[in-house]
Amino acid sequence: MVAAPEFSLTLKTWCVPLLGCVGYRGYFDEADARQEAARLKAEGLEVNVYGVPAYSTLGWMNWAGGDPLLNTFVAYPEGELARIIFHELAHQVLYVQGDTMFNESFATAVERLGGEMWLARYGSAQARGDYADFDARRRKFRALERLTRDRLGEIYRIPATTPADQLARSQQKAATMQEFQDRYTQLKQNWGGYAGYDRWVADANNAGFGAQAAYDELVPAFEALFEREGRRWPAFYDAVRRLADLPRAERTRALQQITVTLEKHSG
Repeated sequence: MVAAPEFSLTLKTWCVPLLGCVGYRGYFDEADARQEAARLKAEGLEVNVYGVPAYSTLGWMNWAGGDPLLNTFVAYPEGELARIIFHELAHQVLYVQGDTMFNESFATAVERLGGEMWLARYGSAQARGDYADFDARRRKFRALERLTRDRLGEIYRIPATTPADQLARSQQKAATMQEFQDRYTQLKQNWGGYAGYDRWVADANNAGFGAQAAYDELVPAFEALFEREGRRWPAFYDAVRRLADLPRAERTRALQQITVTLEKHSG
């Protein structure tokens, strides 16, 4: 479950032992999650409740054989199965308390890079083709989601001190959400009716966009860092650990600077 204010993409956080403060709250019982979601909605928050196919115990369950292989993902196609395993194992390599965006963007970068390398070396031709089709759709959808998220962020940053300002902001938000829906409909048509993102779009709100930002925002920076370290995993992990030792704001700036530097050199 994730939650955010009506005019903000900043996620509500919950603080728990070991993990620190995180921008989500997990439940094993959906009814409990929806009961809490109803309470938060009554407080004026936008809430999104969704299932996750896998989770990491950050290595705390390795003594018992490691994280479980659940029936929610074990039957995934080869490429997607490898991707999700790499993502969850990345959390065992490094986890920074209280920085959801750093942790999830790092794991997403590892899943993308590792998944592509695994498929190139071990995947069948069919698996590589299926993954390429799936990933192409995912990248186009996330580009649309990012475009919408950026537009919403711009709207929310505009001061709204009068009732007229607040009404205008509400109207701009509604228009942006409608444009998101319309563009998704066009994507579906180009995909021959593929409906894999229908539920996400139907439930889209600030909480959903904020949660996706945690998984996407810093991925280009981590990918740039991987390139800077010569595409060598040990060197990459060492560099990420050094970033993790910095204060939160400083490590975010450092990652953003890595992206800018690489873009300048490649340009």
